[in-house]
This record gives sequence, C-alpha cells and structure tokens, in this order.
Amino acid sequence: MLTVCGSVMILRNQIPPLMIEQIVSVDPVQLAAKEVAIYTDFAGELASLAATQILPYFRTAVAVENKGGSPSLGVATAFDPVTIADKAAEKIMREKIRSTFPEHGILGEEYGLHTGASGLTWVLDPIDGTRAFITGMPVWGCLIALFDGSEPVLGVMDQPFLHERYIGTGTEAYCVEARPTGVTNSANNKVAMKTRVCNELSDAVMMTTSPDMLKTKAEQSAFYQLADCVRMHRFGGDCYAYCMLARGFVDLVVEADLEAYDIQALIPIVQGAGGVVSNWQGDSARAGGRIVAAATPELHQQALAQLSVVQ
Repeated sequence: MLTVCGSVMILRNQIPPLMIEQIVSVDPVQLAAKEVAIYTDFAGELASLAATQILPYFRTAVAVENKGGSPSLGVATAFDPVTIADKAAEKIMREKIRSTFPEHGILGEEYGLHTGASGLTWVLDPIDGTRAFITGMPVWGCLIALFDGSEPVLGVMDQPFLHERYIGTGTEAYCVEARPTGVTNSANNKVAMKTRVCNELSDAVMMTTSPDMLKTKAEQSAFYQLADCVRMHRFGGDCYAYCMLARGFVDLVVEADLEAYDIQALIPIVQGAGGVVSNWQGDSARAGGRIVAAATPELHQQALAQLSVVQ
C-alpha cells in the first residue's frame, strides 16, 4: 500500500534513512527555556489526545495488519504489526500539530514525513511496542519528540494504561503519575528521575526488546559478548525499558534496527536523568539504528568497547 505524505511517496513504514537527513540542519533552531516549556506542555496534550484513540483498543480483539512488506511489489515480508489504534493516534496528533503549529514538520511511523518551514519537526511513534500492545502487555508507549534540526530537545513517553507519563528535556527528566482521579498532568505528582550509579558491567542490569533485532552475525556476536559481562540481562520492555533506566531500575539498554521515531523521544528522557544515549560507535542516536543507552558515562564507555567493533 503506497501512502503519499506531502510530496514524498513511500511504502508505508518503509521510511528511507534519508528522511531523517532531510530534517537535519547545520543551523539548528535555538529554543529558550520558556519555549521548551510551552512545547513540553503541548506534547502532553498530544499524548492525551493519542490516548483517547489507543486505550479503547487495548486488550480487545483488535484487527492486526502486517505492514512488513508487499509481495505484489516484490518487498520482503517480515511481520510488522499495525492496528487501527496506531493509525488513529498518529492521525489525531498530526491534525493537532498542523492546526496549532502549521510551520512545524512532522515525521511519524505510520504516515511518514511532512516537511515544515520552521526547522522544528515533531517525531511521532503512536504506539512503540505494537507487538506488546496486541498481546496485552503494558510495556508499549506513545512516543513524542521535538527535533530542532540537530537533536531532540524534548521527549515524552506516555503509558496511559498505567497512567504514567515520562518527560525529558535533556537537562531534567520526570515521571507524572496519575492520581486516583486520573489526572496525569498535575505538578503535585511529578517524580524526578535519576539513573542509578552503576560504573561496572558486572553490576549492570541490561535490557533488549528482542533478539530478532540483531540481524547480522557481527551484531549477535558483539551483543552476546556484552550480555555475558553483565549481572542480568532480560528481553522485552520496548520503550518502557529506557524509562526504567531513567528511573534507576535498569542500567543498560542495547538494541539494533531502530528507526528515528523509535528512539528520539527517549533520548532526552535518559539524558535528562543523567544517562547517555548513542549509537554503537558513540555518535548521535538521532537516526536510530544500533543504540546503546547507559546509566553512567563510565558504563557507556565499557559497553561501547564491546559494541563499537561492529561496523
């Protein structure tokens, strides 16, 4: 199924890596703290809107499509699920952005890239962890980032079923937890987050969404050598694992085969809590790919020593 997004025609969810480069600038937008605060509040509005489209379908017999490819177009088919909840959530967020900030760009998992004139781009993954979503596991989340042309300056991971919203600006990170009334934006229930002090691989708890992410023998070899060095390793978690890193329950998240919309919202959350996020070569994680997030710079360097051999 071909989708037209602005002037760009793409096979839905087959977003070329070039797209992230189309919104990268050598002169990123400089935002004042007041502007970041305004956009952070707006991101919360987007998350609340998305939740209205997502929650009615969670733990129901929702229909699941496979967007992993199209045999009729000669595209290899790997199971990549999408539901009406994914589509409706992204659609309502895009509509809100276009009506409130028409000069802003949008890059989303389901509907691709709409370039804007401001230099700012909202990067959306309406349900990160659709496999978890369709199997009833509450470790999925709605990811919302604002990209300034160089790096994401704010990120939100919203888990509306658990009434948890994780917010990061790169300089701070906090979780907003719902009261019994269901209010999720009150300052009274903000919990500041800080990564755990873990400087040795032998003390680290490491998480990875799935071994299926590791596509090559080189990736697999480096990954499992690293996993052998940590205290404990678990599969599963999706975006929730990064937030547990920011909250001090996990020390490393190591993954591969991510898209920009899978990671951008999580970068300011981890960094705002004192952690480090990069690709396996130690460079910016903004485009996705192979990602390592660590609780401390020391732990990050030790993980890179094992992972950076993969080119």
